[in-house]
Amino acid sequence: MPNPLRRSAAAGIGPLVTASLLCLLSLSLTAPAASAQDTPAHLTPVQRQMEKIDIAFSAAGSLTSSTSGIEQRDHTALGIKASSTVGELFTLRYTARPWVGFEFNFGNARTVQNYTFTAPTPNVLPGGAQTGDRELTLGYVAHPRKIFGLQPFIGAGGGTIRFLPTPNGGEGLPFQYRAAYYYHGGLDYTFPDSHFGVRLGFRQLIYLAPDFQQNYLTITRRVRTSEPTFGFFARF
Repeated sequence: MPNPLRRSAAAGIGPLVTASLLCLLSLSLTAPAASAQDTPAHLTPVQRQMEKIDIAFSAAGSLTSSTSGIEQRDHTALGIKASSTVGELFTLRYTARPWVGFEFNFGNARTVQNYTFTAPTPNVLPGGAQTGDRELTLGYVAHPRKIFGLQPFIGAGGGTIRFLPTPNGGEGLPFQYRAAYYYHGGLDYTFPDSHFGVRLGFRQLIYLAPDFQQNYLTITRRVRTSEPTFGFFARF
């Protein structure tokens, strides 16, 4: 004879299962709506643009090639070699798309322009001329695909370098601007879950050797300044 208690329990299982299934179905239908509510609001147009901007401060080595030529006053041979040093480089970038970006560079260094005349002239610029070098350039920058978590970049641009003789070591020479062109490349590494990272790069500037508007220093030859760089950057 069937047990009435077992029959009643079995009879109650059906509605319980049905209710559970309906509950799960209800939850599955409402889950997307709930997750959508938890998703942060879309960024404003201003925030989207700010996310494309980064600033970087780097130490930049300065290794300038030597050059020589015939100076215009006495038509004698003159060699020019700038001293090697380490300066600072500030870069502001705006990256619209991986292959479309722009940058502004401000560089600062102090060098000594060393001069070697054919005939030794101890009374002419003994020890060279000390100058403060200020770079202002604009350029194009592109970001190819990442490699092992590192973001490569390449670019080129142009602008000007101001050579400003120092009060004590500048030998009384006037300041001078030189048009400059550059190209560069490097790698960015962004720290996990962060807006900060490190930047390693190499750049080269090309410009006429400064003569400070003095005929006895004018040889009209170009030099190249190679700059290995290392620094840190931050994104908004």
